Amino acid sequence: QVQLVESGGGLVQSGGSLRLSCAASGRTFSSYSMGWFRQAPGKERELVAAISWIGSRTLYLDSVKGRFTISRDNAKNTVYLQMNSLKPEDTAVYYCAAGAGRVRFGFVSDYDYWGQGTQVTVSS
Repeated sequence: QVQLVESGGGLVQSGGSLRLSCAASGRTFSSYSMGWFRQAPGKERELVAAISWIGSRTLYLDSVKGRFTISRDNAKNTVYLQMNSLKPEDTAVYYCAAGAGRVRFGFVSDYDYWGQGTQVTVSS
């Protein structure tokens, strides 16, 4: 069992930055692929960024490439999402997710555990 707790969301002006953190419980954190998803009102949940268990492979949503960076610290059981040059269209609830085994990064169904979400609001 893995529990995920996100933090770092908030209100920021367009062009600003935020860093989201996701702290995981459990001793097997390093064996999970981790993803950050977001969901805006009336829209489907979408993958923002994902990282493999050892951090050697990452994937980003096209619209965030060059602005967002996902990273993980397995010693701290934490995954991060650094978000720079934020835009109003980045406004959403951001969720952290963990998946074991072979995880297709973009597939919601491949993730086994989810956090409660943290709100990110970018004002214009």
